[in-house]
Amino acid sequence: MTVTTEMPTAPLMEVRDVAVHFGGVKAVDGISMKLEPGAIYGVLGPNGSGKSTLLGAMTRLTPMTRGAFVFEGTDYTRKPARAVHRMGIARTFQTVRLLEDRSVRDNVLLGVDAVGRSQRKEAAAQVSDVLERLGILEIEALRPDELSYGMQRRVEFARAIISRPRLLLLDEPTAGMNSAEREEIGGLMRQLLAEGITQFIVEHDVQMMVDTCDRLYAMNFGKLIAEGTPTEVVRHPAVQEAYLGKGAGQHA
Repeated sequence: MTVTTEMPTAPLMEVRDVAVHFGGVKAVDGISMKLEPGAIYGVLGPNGSGKSTLLGAMTRLTPMTRGAFVFEGTDYTRKPARAVHRMGIARTFQTVRLLEDRSVRDNVLLGVDAVGRSQRKEAAAQVSDVLERLGILEIEALRPDELSYGMQRRVEFARAIISRPRLLLLDEPTAGMNSAEREEIGGLMRQLLAEGITQFIVEHDVQMMVDTCDRLYAMNFGKLIAEGTPTEVVRHPAVQEAYLGKGAGQHA
């Protein structure tokens, strides 16, 4: 009798003991995580907790003090940001970064420039499809300054996913939005997940994270203080003390 043993699959992304120090400031101090494909992960924390610094390090835009990043089994710690994008990792930024004098379509096409030469023709051919999926095809000729903030965010999402990433990193995607816009973005994230794009969010909006994420981490002073399901994390005593205040977990 032959017994077949399935080999365990490697995580999509591994963060291994990553630290980012600025002089005596330990913005990120020994963070380790494993992200499996097919989920939305979140890092919760107030301003200054180190979560955006971690995101910058993951995309190799922020220099590291120590540690390693492994994506689909490949260590990319020493690769430049452009090479990281070509591996299948894309990101959005905390503040909208669109070219105001260019149309929606032109802004999205900028995401094509970041992929490898062999992929550009295929990616460019998918622009209309991506615009339609994100509900912005009808406004493709408009400029960003003619759009609502929520629609500008959708353009950023489109620019990020035109390269067909397998991991999308989002830096406070609902910052500055009203409740309706936050709900729209949450729905969009679930749509992208259904299309096979794993996501990693840093955010300080507790309710948005509870409503959207499958697994949650919490940071304080550059360190992880809790991880688990969103409910487990927001009810963790250290998280309530550091971020939410007494009794906040009862409302999550």
